[in-house]
Amino acid sequence: PGIYVCAQCGHELFSSRAKYEHSSPWPAFTQPLLEDSVAKREERPGALKVSCGKCGNGLGHEFLNDGPQRGQSRF
Repeated sequence: PGIYVCAQCGHELFSSRAKYEHSSPWPAFTQPLLEDSVAKREERPGALKVSCGKCGNGLGHEFLNDGPQRGQSRF
């Protein structure tokens, strides 16, 4: 429980309250802690490249409409 932070700079990224179980081996979240916690850029339709909002460290992807509920994203 708590806040997940960037491994490179310590910037707060995600709350454990937004974490959920997913079939991927990586932690899955429904939303970032704050809107500016992460930066996003389109990589391909349905997937955005996600990085730390402070230092730009790569965090993976946001998969649109792939969250636990209809219309939610999976980070």
